[in-house]
Amino acid sequence: MAQRKGGSSVAITGTRVDPEANGPSCVTVTTDSEGHRITRQGSDVGAIELRTHVFIDSLQPQLAAYMGTVSQGFLPIPGDACLWLEVSPGMAVHRVTDIALKASTVRLGQMVVERAFGSLALYHRDQSTVLHSGQVVLEAIGSRIEQRSPCTVTWTEIIRAITPDHAVLINRLNRRGSMIQAGMSMFILETEPAGYVLIAANEAEKASNITVVDVKAVGAFGRLTLAGREGDVEEAAAAAMRAVASINSSS
Repeated sequence: MAQRKGGSSVAITGTRVDPEANGPSCVTVTTDSEGHRITRQGSDVGAIELRTHVFIDSLQPQLAAYMGTVSQGFLPIPGDACLWLEVSPGMAVHRVTDIALKASTVRLGQMVVERAFGSLALYHRDQSTVLHSGQVVLEAIGSRIEQRSPCTVTWTEIIRAITPDHAVLINRLNRRGSMIQAGMSMFILETEPAGYVLIAANEAEKASNITVVDVKAVGAFGRLTLAGREGDVEEAAAAAMRAVASINSSS
């Protein structure tokens, strides 16, 4: 299979294992010229389910810094465009990553392989470059943004004037973000799938002067914790919920 990029052909190749064959012949290497044959045989790429497709136009400073603390690959920079993809089954994320990186000059910041789900983060200063890789992935797996899983909010709450004991325990549990201080208000959000908390966090930071305490975008559920003055937290919470609602309205 091949995709077009700037007038040149980008090859999508890989290795398939034939479980019905014995010995060395069970491994078949596919090449560009075999694309049509693989398509006719029903490539496994078509069985990949798109769970999350989150495009962030400009990473805000705190979210970029937080994502950098958990990144195994290239570090994000504030202002970078970001695409977060989650697919099922988990091991399929390797194929999706390969397709995305061969389609453009995006940088791979993170790749998480779980049993049920696989996630990856792509970065670039140019939004169109990130969007191009995302589009190539969608075409390759035969999906559309509208087919991504809807966002379900499983919990949301604002806790006002947090107590010292509560603040200390939160800070001990979350060591990658900023600390919450006693007396601050706290906004918490839990979503399914997990990756949707990223757009909520980014839009909240755009809208208000808050502190990013925790952003967990992998696993069965995503969790976001923000803190600040009561009015700022209320404004950030409203922005986060608008971002979540926009996911479902555009799906």
